[in-house]
Amino acid sequence: MSVVAFHAAVHGRVQHVGFRYFARAEAERLGICGWIRNNPGGEVEIHAEGEAENLKEFISWLRKGPPQSVVISVDIDWREPYGTYKGFMVDYG
Repeated sequence: MSVVAFHAAVHGRVQHVGFRYFARAEAERLGICGWIRNNPGGEVEIHAEGEAENLKEFISWLRKGPPQSVVISVDIDWREPYGTYKGFMVDYG
């Protein structure tokens, strides 16, 4: 099993609807490490690392989001994993 990673930007109505917290719960359920944060432009930014199949399932979830959100698009950039994350955190920075 190989660990892979992606960096993503989720566009739409994804702030102030609990998106980060639902995403963290889904990432933890799938055993994914990394982080999620709101960006000033209104999108949610994510870095995720884990097994390829789990990341694909997570991307499918990101394309739908929680019930209150309206996801317009998800930009995915596949990358090499850092391998330094121990869990999935919400970045409030």
